[in-house]
Amino acid sequence: MFLKFLKLVLLIFISYQTPLYSKSATFNDFNSRDLSNYFSGIVAFENRDNSEALKFFNLTKVLINKHDSYLKRYVNSLVLDNKVPQAINVLNNNANKSNSDFYDAYIILIIDSLKKNNFKKADEYLTQSLKFQDEDRINLVIFETLKQYIYTFKNKKILDNKKNFGNLSLIAETFQRCYIEDKRTSSFFLNLINNQQGDYSRYIFFYLNHLIDNNKLNEARLVVEQIDYINSTLLLSQSKSWVDKEKFDDFGKIFSCKDHNDLVSEFLFLISNLYSSQDNFEKSNFYLNLSNYLNPKFEFNLSLVAENFYLNDEFDKVKRILKNFKKEDEFYYWFRLKKEAQIIIQQQDYENGIKYIDSKFNKIENPNIKMIFDLANFYKNSKNYEKAIDRYTEIILTLDDNSLIKSDVLYRRGGSYERMGNYERSDEDLLHALKIDPSDAYILNYLAYSWLERDYKINEAMDMLKTAYDLKSNDPYIIDSIGWAYFLIEDYVEAEKYLKRAVELMPDDPIVNDHYGDILWKLNRKIQARYFWNNVLTFDDTEDDMREKINIKVIEGLKNS
Repeated sequence: MFLKFLKLVLLIFISYQTPLYSKSATFNDFNSRDLSNYFSGIVAFENRDNSEALKFFNLTKVLINKHDSYLKRYVNSLVLDNKVPQAINVLNNNANKSNSDFYDAYIILIIDSLKKNNFKKADEYLTQSLKFQDEDRINLVIFETLKQYIYTFKNKKILDNKKNFGNLSLIAETFQRCYIEDKRTSSFFLNLINNQQGDYSRYIFFYLNHLIDNNKLNEARLVVEQIDYINSTLLLSQSKSWVDKEKFDDFGKIFSCKDHNDLVSEFLFLISNLYSSQDNFEKSNFYLNLSNYLNPKFEFNLSLVAENFYLNDEFDKVKRILKNFKKEDEFYYWFRLKKEAQIIIQQQDYENGIKYIDSKFNKIENPNIKMIFDLANFYKNSKNYEKAIDRYTEIILTLDDNSLIKSDVLYRRGGSYERMGNYERSDEDLLHALKIDPSDAYILNYLAYSWLERDYKINEAMDMLKTAYDLKSNDPYIIDSIGWAYFLIEDYVEAEKYLKRAVELMPDDPIVNDHYGDILWKLNRKIQARYFWNNVLTFDDTEDDMREKINIKVIEGLKNS
């Protein structure tokens, strides 16, 4: 009976495959054990439990030539499990067979060819992959960019008449010019780094790498002088540390513009980031593992794998990845400790997570200001405001009076004072922060909201919120604040306009739903009000004291309304 059920489910599943993968052997060719294992593998694969899927697929390799979809899932599972050489072997053993004709197969074989310095073969596989460009809008970008790279590797010059994908093409050409040692490489890097259409600070690392490779050490020192530890990425913080400590050789140990594998690896890392930004963590990890296969020296890129697994609640996998980060690379080691603490918080509670990060921090000799800042944020998020204030104060004492970083730290310390009810010190910090940076919408929003909640300086608070809204009109938190401000001055019609938009932007936020419910009640739309209050009770991150208040509202409505 069970076998019949499996056959029925598998038949339904296969019937929904695309025409390319629709043909398969008859069910008479499957024995019950293979069928059961294959079905279990499919379920695990679809549930993104890749390790479990691979276990079942390994038990059913006999199906490689009997069911076309098997090979695709099996190969993808191997790559996602970071077993790229095995995936390559499987594809090579099935070369020229119809079941190996799928997009990911060609990408893997292109990477294999590049690894073997066989640019001609890579070009052939690339041409074959073109027929799949409509499957995903990013596929064409990958095709055209790899085409440019392979041309440059073969001919030692830049391809003319190439398609332009904006800044993606600028990144690719910058690296290609670095590869052929073009005299304009530095200016291309500077154009990229100073581009205002996005954050391209990552490429400061590669610019530093280029400068150091050309023995321009003083120029490298001047570049890192502009980098501050608190607001920099992991890679830039580690780069600054290397330059400050004269550890110039460490740059070349992980990347070289003269190595074509390193260049394509960085391009694949970029593609991985694009997929990660779309929350497509499976695709992201697929390209990230191929990137790591081409350049395993650049272990720092594994931090993205760790983040992907963390966002997918795959904490055991995160822990395995984190073991790659050693003490000698202090910022990635600190990333490891932070992520381990976050996992403890998720699996246990804040108290144990803070104990862990505290104990590890205390063992670090001469902790960097970034580490102190991160620890202060841990304290603040865990509502340990006194300790947070102590750490923020430690940082503030080291900063220049007009520093934007000081403004940010004052904002955070002021928020901690506000949470403790020390409004005098809170206002002092927040006003000081605004004196440094009057156009910071978030500080304006926080201070104004605090004043409104205290029924203090209402008119000034409204003016600050209007300024914040003009600066960040699409920010849901600021939209919520200005809507709530109108509620507090009893302009419910105007308040509803803003809170309705805030709910649309943040439908799962407890405070926004609570505020919108209050406004609807005042507008005598009581059924709708209770609907949004009830929403608050369904959210996992609704705090207990809010739940108590919402339960009363659902039963009694707004008092004194």
